[in-house]
Amino acid sequence: MGKAWAMDRTLGRLAATTTVIGTLMLGGCATGPYPAKGVDPTFSFPVTDNQTPYSTCLGSLSQLPGNNLPIFAVGEIADKTGQINYDENGHALTQGATEMVISALYKTGKARMVERFDLRIPLAEVRLAEQGRLNRSISDYGQLPASDFVLVGALTELNYNIVSEGAQLFIKGIGGGGRTVVINVALDLRVVNSRNFTVPYVTSLQKQIYGFEVEANIFRFFGDTLVEFDAGRIKNEPLQLGVRSVVEMAVFQIMTDFLGLPSQNECDLVKTDFMGEHLKRFETSEENQEQS
Repeated sequence: MGKAWAMDRTLGRLAATTTVIGTLMLGGCATGPYPAKGVDPTFSFPVTDNQTPYSTCLGSLSQLPGNNLPIFAVGEIADKTGQINYDENGHALTQGATEMVISALYKTGKARMVERFDLRIPLAEVRLAEQGRLNRSISDYGQLPASDFVLVGALTELNYNIVSEGAQLFIKGIGGGGRTVVINVALDLRVVNSRNFTVPYVTSLQKQIYGFEVEANIFRFFGDTLVEFDAGRIKNEPLQLGVRSVVEMAVFQIMTDFLGLPSQNECDLVKTDFMGEHLKRFETSEENQEQS
């Protein structure tokens, strides 16, 4: 009778603890930072502009003098990483890199753009005007502006587990652990001269994406009943935000390194010998293993 009462009391405490923690976690997910002005969302977080740390650098270009800049067109920025898993999320990386480049050019406040990526609607408009089916004649279109440069390229790398570390310790069903992981994405973007189809500028950039996970676990047998409690936290840098960051830095390079607009020190590209550092790290690890 005493054992049964003790087990019921323990189970009751665990259930109460789980309920409180679950309520707190759900409460944290159900509320967000409501804005002082603007539209209050019905649930959670409001709609915001889509900015990265590199957006500030793009926006700073709009304050520079001069508006007679070349006209850009954006071609296809394809996902050529080959990373597809239809059992989970389908494509690992965004299929909207072209649209990200267009948005990045617009954020500069300097780029003049013409549409070349999806010409279905413009060509349909012209065709309907030629057929006399619009309230606009074909002559109203006049001479359409040509592009000076076309931006094309691809997402070329998605490398998993560049660095993966972690540890776990459990003693008599009580313990916890944590792990970190680093992956990277890369973009290769080139500028094509529309007049002679030469390639006067190429940029190749990569960004590392960081994530970590911490977990704790407790489980006990009470008679033939298993009681288990898990808690943890996962914090992953958004993968697609990494892609947008690489895109915006590439466009910033094109506007400054290629077109010659002045840059700022805080917007300079961070240059590292990433591969060399890790090769040295692996060599040190192998030497330590041989010595042991």
